[in-house]
Amino acid sequence: MHMIICSCQMYKQFHTKQPFMLIQSTFLWKLHDLHGNETLLSDGLFLAPGGSAEPLSLKRSQHAMHCDTITSHVQMLSEPFKVFDFDFWRRPKDYRDVDLVVKVTSEGKAQAIISWWVLQLDKEGTIFYSTAPKWIKSSYRNPETATEFYGGLQWCNHWKQCVWFIPGSGLSVSADEEIIVQAVHDAVRIHYDVWRKNVPTNQEHLRNTSSGDLNLFVTPERIAILGDKDWRSAMMAVGRQCLQGRSSPLCVVVDDSLPLTVIAASLSSSSRVISLLPGLGVNGLRYLERVAEKNGFSLDQIQVLGKKAKQLTVEDTGEKVDILLAEPFYLANEGMLPWQNLRFWNERTLLAPLLSEKATILPFKGILRGCAMCIPDLWKSRRCLKDIEGFDHSVVNEIMGACGDLPDPHEGPILPYSIWQCGNFEELSEEFILMEFNFTKEIEKVSGKAMVPFSKFGLCHGVVLWMDWVMDPEESIVISTKPGPRPSHWKQGVKLLKHPIQVGNIDRNLDREHSSGVPIVPSLFASSIMLEGFFDPSNGKLDIKIDFVNS
Repeated sequence: MHMIICSCQMYKQFHTKQPFMLIQSTFLWKLHDLHGNETLLSDGLFLAPGGSAEPLSLKRSQHAMHCDTITSHVQMLSEPFKVFDFDFWRRPKDYRDVDLVVKVTSEGKAQAIISWWVLQLDKEGTIFYSTAPKWIKSSYRNPETATEFYGGLQWCNHWKQCVWFIPGSGLSVSADEEIIVQAVHDAVRIHYDVWRKNVPTNQEHLRNTSSGDLNLFVTPERIAILGDKDWRSAMMAVGRQCLQGRSSPLCVVVDDSLPLTVIAASLSSSSRVISLLPGLGVNGLRYLERVAEKNGFSLDQIQVLGKKAKQLTVEDTGEKVDILLAEPFYLANEGMLPWQNLRFWNERTLLAPLLSEKATILPFKGILRGCAMCIPDLWKSRRCLKDIEGFDHSVVNEIMGACGDLPDPHEGPILPYSIWQCGNFEELSEEFILMEFNFTKEIEKVSGKAMVPFSKFGLCHGVVLWMDWVMDPEESIVISTKPGPRPSHWKQGVKLLKHPIQVGNIDRNLDREHSSGVPIVPSLFASSIMLEGFFDPSNGKLDIKIDFVNS
């Protein structure tokens, strides 16, 4: 059982408050405690070996996240409590700290603090605008008293909550127990610490600790991926498959994959591994030094050259490359569109002269997949601004990447999003394949087409695209970045339409009617979606064209 401490911040026109509350969530625990998660997996791979100076961790700061979707993954363990007061009519203090006594209402384990804002928009205190997750209101014994802490139900992309993770496995608490939450703010950030009441703070293991001379900071999503059982199993299988039957192979890891570097070295004591680690450099080498003994490989097996792929020569390798590896994962592309990791294909091409005749190249290929979706909340949040209360806001549309209601001939960009954090969404078509990228060949132009019938009636707001990385020629190992019904740790690419389109396939939905009971008229609905995709290797850009077909 795991638990979170949730804090929410409240803004008024003249006065602001900040409450917090206790919550339990295994999902959020997996976003920060890689070492604790590895102790449950027992797969022989140690990316976070533990100790007082953990080499791979989160930065001690707040992390933005839409928490509405994790309702089923949390259990509330207290009512919200006020932390800070702010007055907007005068300059706030640059620094304040407060120790708060919080009474726990249910047994669990405190692992994080979630914060949000509530703005009071009038002097009388009758109009509030809240960024709280929807499930907060249910935590109050008397919901009528929650008005000032809880706002409306409308989803807004720009109103996220902030998650502050408590180190390690968290703090076990019991019902009616009192714990201390220390909150500190300066001019730009808020910081938290948690410990038991009546326990000396210098003895509490949850207090902030130094990570020593090496600390590779990664995102919560990356921590969760590194601790995912299926992902780790796939990476281990890739390593075993490419190393099987080889004597003293030369492996080159071209991306920022520390896991594949560790796997390639640990699964074969005779392997020689050159890891480029373009975004990590010397810190990557120091990390490998830290985890070598625990993973059972010698540092003599590994070279971190600190060079880009285009700079690598036969003088660096000393021989032809037997195995070229990547997840692919590039630190510089983290949080961006999933196909931007096709950078691997370009680097594989640059390294072609160094590859042996029967070199193994993994991943084997990439597949661009997609699905038409109803995404009303996200579409509204990216809609063009026009006249609002008499003010012309259209000048910011290009800067903010507006997509909906764009005038011709402008086209909105493809946006990186985790669909599960985009409010309401519904799939309107089956999954389809738009393009495939064959990494056994050198990089080239790729185009593809797909005609996809709609499987449901609804309002289509756009197309969601993602990459499947096929890790072996048999296509038995596939790492997919697709969205799913449960929260995931991957981003997808979202191409929003200028205007939502009514869609449906009368052949698949003969008995369907509108919710109003009015029979569906086929001619008023698009029955299929037609897509064309173009990949330009000169700049790595991928363009998508969308059209609709009526039955």
